[in-house]
Amino acid sequence: MEYLIGIDIGTTGALTGIFNTAGQAVASAFYSYETRHPRLRWAEQSPHEWWQATASSLTAVMASSGISPRDIKGIGISGQMHGLVLLDKEHRVLRPCIIWSDQRTDEQCRWIMEKVGTDKLIALACNPALPGFTAPKLLWVRENEPQLYDKISTLLLPKDYIRFCLSGELMTEVSDAAGSLFFDVTNRSWSPEILKALHIPQEWMPPCVESIDICGQITREAAEATNLKKGIPIVAGGADNACAAIGTGIVTEGLASSSIGTSGVVFAHSDSVKCDSLHRIHTFNHSVPFKWYLMGVMQAAGLSLRWLRDNFFAREKETEDRAHRDVYRLMSEEAAQAPPGCQGLIFLPYLQGERTPHLDPYAKGVLFGIMPHHTRAHIIRSTMEGVAYGLKDSLDIIEEQQLKIIQVRLTGGGARSKLWRQIQADVFGREVVTTQVEHAAAFGAALLTGVGAGVYNSCEQACSNTIAIKEHIQPVPQNVRRYHEYHQIYRKLYYNLKQTYTELDSLVSRTR
Repeated sequence: MEYLIGIDIGTTGALTGIFNTAGQAVASAFYSYETRHPRLRWAEQSPHEWWQATASSLTAVMASSGISPRDIKGIGISGQMHGLVLLDKEHRVLRPCIIWSDQRTDEQCRWIMEKVGTDKLIALACNPALPGFTAPKLLWVRENEPQLYDKISTLLLPKDYIRFCLSGELMTEVSDAAGSLFFDVTNRSWSPEILKALHIPQEWMPPCVESIDICGQITREAAEATNLKKGIPIVAGGADNACAAIGTGIVTEGLASSSIGTSGVVFAHSDSVKCDSLHRIHTFNHSVPFKWYLMGVMQAAGLSLRWLRDNFFAREKETEDRAHRDVYRLMSEEAAQAPPGCQGLIFLPYLQGERTPHLDPYAKGVLFGIMPHHTRAHIIRSTMEGVAYGLKDSLDIIEEQQLKIIQVRLTGGGARSKLWRQIQADVFGREVVTTQVEHAAAFGAALLTGVGAGVYNSCEQACSNTIAIKEHIQPVPQNVRRYHEYHQIYRKLYYNLKQTYTELDSLVSRTR
């Protein structure tokens, strides 16, 4: 039997999965790495630690699966978007990667909009300049680390660095390049106009291919480090959200996914380029050749619940391994004791600023409406509901673009919670479903590999052959009505606090 490997370079760690060509998971392994926050709103990771975690996870899955390297048909890579990896002429990493959640570049974003022009930038990149994107990060390096900037030879995105470690090839692909702000999204190529306006050498940009293209082979050194075989083909892969969409079958119009991982993402397939005139959601290139997608992003979805776990469930976390009870499951069970709407308690999940729909790096998390009757159960549930409200914002804006969503498929860690699945169905006011796929991004990368290696004829065929609906969750009518009312208050709160967020950020920056 032949097998496909999918690697996902996530925010918290590297996950590698082995799948057979029928879509069944054979083995998986996860190795974590650290995100460092040297200053307020900064977020950085080490590319070397990505590679160490990837090599370890590849070694582990090969050992646990018992599969011969000769039976591996190919490898695909998914990865977190927007990260800035800089290499010198000897292909050495120049500095830690500034990752997607970093919010230091508000000033550079304003400069980009002025220099390129808002209308031209939207026409070419289909997105405004946002602090999480790659381009403003590069400009920040130019302004703040000029000696390092002068040594740059190549710019890569996170997963592309891992492909370089595996194959020695410097390359990227369309779905990830689209999130750099250097890319012409309509024509699926680097934009000479944007690069020229920002004074960025085009030769720094690696060759860009489609996600299903084979763009390298495992080198002897990488094979020795991972228990693989020299010469195994490597397919370009895709951005994590695009790969997760492939892994859940979001490859035709009418389908959308709602993913709760560290961030929260609502993703909808589109056969044509559609751009929100108010710039609240993103338009990027899909990993399906010559297709696109609309996407709304929350900065701190699962991160909000993790923050709650780490700071208020320390005792449960300490005993987690001994008791063989997952803390998140305990939290979900406790949250179920509170009623829908949490009797007036509303959580704004803006722990790292917010992207959709506010595009505001200064937004802060808020627990609003606390009264004496509120308990820990209310706080947990309100956190889960607040994330669902934010996802609902994205879903509504996507449908405003004349893209009718027939079905929403749930994925990410949040889909493991029965309560969170029901909350999403009730907040969205529609049926939601889950698939049998557990690690959607890694599985999507594996399916792209299968298309590139000739196992499947197309992404559509790969998905139809391997993905099945596991569960249908219907909304509860009385909950839909209640959540609709609370969502209206949730939406007003940001605008009521917008100016105060900026004032608070200025104060914290001076006193930190």
